[in-house]
Amino acid sequence: MHKEPSRAIKRRRVFYIPGYDPIHPRRYRELYRKEGAAQAAISGYEIALRPKTGGGAYGWHVSARIDGAETETDVEVLVWSDIVRESMGRGIVATYGQLLRTAWTYIGSGALWRLMRLRKGPVIAALYPVVFLLVQLALALGVAWGVGRGLALLHPWAAWSGFIVVPFVLEWFRKRDGRLFAYYLMHDYAYSAQYKGANPPELEERIGEFADVIAAALCEDVDEVLVVGHSSGAHLAVSILADVIRAGRVPVDGPALGFLSLGQVVPMVSFLPRAERLRADLRFLSIRDEITWVDVTAPGDGCAFALCDPVAVSGVAPPRKRWPLVISAAFTQTLSPARWKELRWRFFRLHFQYLCAFDRVRDYDYFRITAGPSTLRARFAGRKPSKSRIEKSASKYVSVREDARSAA
Repeated sequence: MHKEPSRAIKRRRVFYIPGYDPIHPRRYRELYRKEGAAQAAISGYEIALRPKTGGGAYGWHVSARIDGAETETDVEVLVWSDIVRESMGRGIVATYGQLLRTAWTYIGSGALWRLMRLRKGPVIAALYPVVFLLVQLALALGVAWGVGRGLALLHPWAAWSGFIVVPFVLEWFRKRDGRLFAYYLMHDYAYSAQYKGANPPELEERIGEFADVIAAALCEDVDEVLVVGHSSGAHLAVSILADVIRAGRVPVDGPALGFLSLGQVVPMVSFLPRAERLRADLRFLSIRDEITWVDVTAPGDGCAFALCDPVAVSGVAPPRKRWPLVISAAFTQTLSPARWKELRWRFFRLHFQYLCAFDRVRDYDYFRITAGPSTLRARFAGRKPSKSRIEKSASKYVSVREDARSAA
């Protein structure tokens, strides 16, 4: 088993896996720079960023002095935003087709009702694009009806011409989706549901590429390789790490291997009928000694399945289960009343709070974890899981496929 390193300067490789996000990964560098500086000022440590050198994926280098120790960290974003953008390249009619298929997948499989038993917040977030897109369509039809009534004064058959305005009204809404998020969220849920929980072929291929990158890092002279999966990036990380460990690519005397899942939405996929690959990976990862898995969510994040043990609620917890350690970021306690009041109704911003500064920080500090002197295992050694975590199996589908990659 890996021992806590004793070298003077601690070295770490961090791989950040974003959720379903079409934006260039530079946004994560800027977020890290801004929020890291804010947390350093609050907590009294030093942290500085500089551009990444060498090839590979997009990333940056972090130098820090925390708790009297110096650290050097290379952060790399495992990019799949190109896949996301491709999946979002749908017209208005195709998006409404996605709406019907996705709704049927979750309702017809019974997954929707079981997800509601866990947390209503993320289910409401999933229903939001469905309802809002239908409201947009209703408003477009209402405008068409009004225009038709006016044209009918010229000729009764001219009333049908009112439908000409429908695509223009819907396009008006679509162009403003940067503020409404209806199309974005619809594409997000539709992407996971299109194969009823199985990975699309292009995503399965990218998972294999990411596994190779992480396996290579485990052969480097560093103290820890830390994988951070945020939102839907968390369930990608589960499969990536399961593949790495299954293949025997974790050196016995190599770096510590840590997995930090943040704001996870694993049940949205693992509850679907063809998610055998993901369920097998969850079960496999939950018993491994090679890894330390800490799952952080917060009840204040309405987009995540807060404090839901992703292995247990998916119905695949084995008798020897040891991971993940489920803890709460407890926004109402780690953010001051003024800061909480400012953020409370900004649901999408709160879903990214795990990557940001806390003005009443406790044991969860994203920047100490990713750039501090302790490995994830050492930092949370002896930490008890949240007492309010949910561990009851809630999924109708619990079948697994142990040969790892399930074909889409």
